[in-house]
Amino acid sequence: MESPLIYVSVLLLNVFEFSSGIVYNKKIQCFFQTENEIASKAMLSVFTSGGLAPSLGIMNSTYNGIFHFNLTLFSDRILWLVDIPRENITQSTDIAAVEEWLVRITLHHGLNIYATEGTLLDVIREPILQWTPGDVIPESEISKLYPHVVDLKVTKCPCANDVALLGFIVDTIVDGVYIGITFGGFWHDYDTTWFNMTQTIYSQLQEEHEDLSLVDMVLTNHFLVILTSLGLFVSEDLRYPSYYSLSFSRADFCGFERVDYVKGKLWYNERCFANREHFEVDYVTVTFERNRTLSESSSCFYSQEPFLEWVPCLPHIFKGIKMFPTVLTFLVDQEHGTGVYLFYNKVRKTAIASVSTLRNNEPNSQSKFPIFRFPSSFSSPVGMVFHPRSHFLYAYGNQMWLSVDGGNTFQLIANFHDDIIKKTFHSFYTSAITFVSQRGKVYSTKAGMGRYSAVGSVTERIFTLYYDHLGFLHKLTLGRFEASGPPTAFGNSRNLFGQPPDMGFETALAPQHTSLDEIIFFAYVPENEPQETIYSKKFSNIHYGKVIHSGKTGRAYIRKVLQHTTPKGFLSSVIAEMKEPFGLEEVNESSCLSSSLLINKAGNVYKLTLDSQVVQALFEHTDIEKTVVLPGYSSFLITSILDNKNALAIATMPESAPNNMTFLKSTWFLYNFGQRNGRTWKIYSKPCNYWFQHDDSPSLNIVKYIDLGNSYVLKAKVIRNAKGFQMLEIPLLTVFVGNPNLLEVTAEVTFDDTDSYVITISAASKLLHQGSTSLAFIMWSASTECFVTTMVPTLKSSCSYLRSMHHIPSKFIPFEDWISGVHKDSQGFNLIKTLPINYRPPSNMGIAIPLTDNFYHADPSKPIPRNLFHMSKKTGKFKQCANVSTREECNCTKDQKFSHAVAFSDCREKVPRFKFPITQYPVSLEIINEDGRVPLQSPYLVTVTEVNMRHNWKLKHTVPENIKRMKQLLEPILGAAVYNPSGLNLSIKGSELFHFRVTVISGVTFCNLIEEFQIYVDEAPLPFPGHTLIAVATAVVLGGLIFIAFMFQLQGIHPWRTFQRWIRRNQEKFSSISLSELIHRSKSEE
Repeated sequence: MESPLIYVSVLLLNVFEFSSGIVYNKKIQCFFQTENEIASKAMLSVFTSGGLAPSLGIMNSTYNGIFHFNLTLFSDRILWLVDIPRENITQSTDIAAVEEWLVRITLHHGLNIYATEGTLLDVIREPILQWTPGDVIPESEISKLYPHVVDLKVTKCPCANDVALLGFIVDTIVDGVYIGITFGGFWHDYDTTWFNMTQTIYSQLQEEHEDLSLVDMVLTNHFLVILTSLGLFVSEDLRYPSYYSLSFSRADFCGFERVDYVKGKLWYNERCFANREHFEVDYVTVTFERNRTLSESSSCFYSQEPFLEWVPCLPHIFKGIKMFPTVLTFLVDQEHGTGVYLFYNKVRKTAIASVSTLRNNEPNSQSKFPIFRFPSSFSSPVGMVFHPRSHFLYAYGNQMWLSVDGGNTFQLIANFHDDIIKKTFHSFYTSAITFVSQRGKVYSTKAGMGRYSAVGSVTERIFTLYYDHLGFLHKLTLGRFEASGPPTAFGNSRNLFGQPPDMGFETALAPQHTSLDEIIFFAYVPENEPQETIYSKKFSNIHYGKVIHSGKTGRAYIRKVLQHTTPKGFLSSVIAEMKEPFGLEEVNESSCLSSSLLINKAGNVYKLTLDSQVVQALFEHTDIEKTVVLPGYSSFLITSILDNKNALAIATMPESAPNNMTFLKSTWFLYNFGQRNGRTWKIYSKPCNYWFQHDDSPSLNIVKYIDLGNSYVLKAKVIRNAKGFQMLEIPLLTVFVGNPNLLEVTAEVTFDDTDSYVITISAASKLLHQGSTSLAFIMWSASTECFVTTMVPTLKSSCSYLRSMHHIPSKFIPFEDWISGVHKDSQGFNLIKTLPINYRPPSNMGIAIPLTDNFYHADPSKPIPRNLFHMSKKTGKFKQCANVSTREECNCTKDQKFSHAVAFSDCREKVPRFKFPITQYPVSLEIINEDGRVPLQSPYLVTVTEVNMRHNWKLKHTVPENIKRMKQLLEPILGAAVYNPSGLNLSIKGSELFHFRVTVISGVTFCNLIEEFQIYVDEAPLPFPGHTLIAVATAVVLGGLIFIAFMFQLQGIHPWRTFQRWIRRNQEKFSSISLSELIHRSKSEE
């Protein structure tokens, strides 16, 4: 029975689509398709009983999540099911450039069986899908335009290649701009919606309303740029959709008319700016095929988003130089911060490349590198292009050149002689590149590789090619979209371009054995061959890494291509590794083999003579271009027959050619690699002989962030897919660094126990400079048939959007308790405080006089407490609830209701609650990133503030000597206290809500690390009023005494004098009484 296939059914076709404000979950079904339902159910039962169920991986360059299908099956179920809430993948809903996800399903996580891949697109966030760029055209009306279409243009979203635009270039009979938009990669016709943008363009024109047609277009991360026959138009920012149709603005180029616009071209360095950094910005260039006059500044202009101002590509120093070469292409290399030019001198027919440093987004007149001059053979240059998300720069025309160092030097990849490459198409995912010549021939290569292949030809007159997000190649023609097979090899693309082409050429080959496993093939060039066609009789770079097949048996892998001038008649050769012995000629095919052979030198050639005694041994005309092989000696290619017993031949290695020597029968042999009676040999692509494995992420194009003082280690392994191979000492991988000045990159290589080649790359930050650079791992000896030959990770010297700082609460409270608002400790104390509506923390002036602008648990429909005093009325401002009348209209999300950020204080309802007093509360902080959690400690230093301006709190921390010096340096600059985050403790003497903000000082990280946390202090005792009562009583007593003294003075009363007189009278009275009287008085009292 045939093996069952695994199928995936997605119930919700529109991914993450909104409906009435509700975000749906993603429900996915997975089942086996067999001959009937019973067999399918049986297969599921077998795997489920063994504990196996499918797993679904969702990943992109920065994210990797694994979701498992339910292992439990109900009795009537014949499928596995998984329900994935949207928030488990992403919580963002804003419109922005978002990288499309790759979906990989296997029968069990870690087991690569029944594997299949797909993509997942967040259609509610993709910018271009939120707009209606024109009037919708029914499919029946689109077909009426086909007779007037002369060409097709396609552009795709840099972050989501399944989102693409297809435009019609129409003749002068039909006016208009017609564009189709797809979110499914042109796999189905119904995925494409067609729009008529004619009126949208006309609305920006004053008078010209004739002969309007699309010329070129580019979809950047945030804008759509359209070049038409009547001008260049730029859309509004796609991230901010309105209820109206997409509007455009026209860029003015003085002196340019329709005849110039129809010959214009747009150039764009495609890069995805998901999680955009401040140094990442899109540039677009427009060039015109015209000689600029002295009054015109340039025929090349460029602009950065929002594309409002277009400036000349050439520096102002070149303005007015009439004979300056034409600018064919100008591209901005954001990794190096440079502008790369491709110039062409039409008079001298020479091309040069120049690189200028950008200063304030303008190219400097001084070149960064010496000018690179292409040879005169590069006589028909067309343009330049960067491979997406990499630093590989290609210059193309009648030749193909590659630069891996930002345009400083170029390497010749291919020479097409009298044919010219007109279009190139790229896949960032598989690093595949396809280029099409003006004759319709199609070639392919992998990014960064020095070899290429012919894959066929295109017979349609009107077509274009397009790579979707998974690297499938599509051929788009009028009314028909064709897709290649899975991109495991270029062989699947041959469905689009016919049978795999034979890359051989019309000449004879002369094999020369150098060892049992190595053989050299010399390509024969006749003496009378015209000079202009000699190239067609020579091996070229297209044959590097290919396989030579004999018409009989045998094959050999070409390892090296050589160009030379000697020996005579052989101007090129290849060194090949023989994988299967080649078939020899038999006596019944060449009767000369039944005789001995005499070899004599005759000038520049050799005379071959058969034994005259052997009558049946004869040279025939069919022996011409056959090769005589003599073990240990040079081989001889037979070029002519003198008579039945004599022939002339040329030697492949004249230094080892025998002279006047006779070789007996069966000691010499014949190979037939000629083409006189039809070519007997062919050259095809080599099967994939290597596997590329990287340990860090399932994604082929990962993005990693390296903060100050941090490093990142990336490992890759090359596994040979062959037996009996010879171990090579030279590296199997070539590693290129796009911008070597940004990061410190080191490499370590080794062979493991299985003889697989392992490379470990370590990249560390070395400058206080932000930027990005691409790395490139290239398997230089791999076949172009391999799915992966190049891996291009991107390293950013910047702060990861996933990197954040978090406060670790001293007591953990489960989320369900936060929802209920109740979580009691062992003593029955509730650790959650539900704040009053429209609550504001007290100020230093008292509990009843709040002075902060921050509301908590805001509800505009309810009264505001503690709002009696004038100063309290002047403060307090709603944020999330501004300009609304009810709390429901505040649209507080669940995350905002539990956020500690002051920006969402309106939504905050519940906070942690503590008993008074709080002493030595540990302020524990940690940094969370994609690699895990690490505690915040030195060299990080922090400042701590209370956002509501409360002061009755203090911090305690340890201050080592190095931290002490940093504090002394930083505190005068920052104007705030600097703390060591290790061992930081907080004490609070006040009551109610305290809201703290912790900020990491700059200079030790690229990140703006800020964390906030809240503490509600409850059950604080009332303050004892003793000090106040004593002060009041003292004031009253002193005031009373002062008042009495004032009244005595006013009435002339002198209490002191009166008291003195009373004392004197008592003394006089006492002195007049005798002792006997005193005794008598005391007795009478008794």
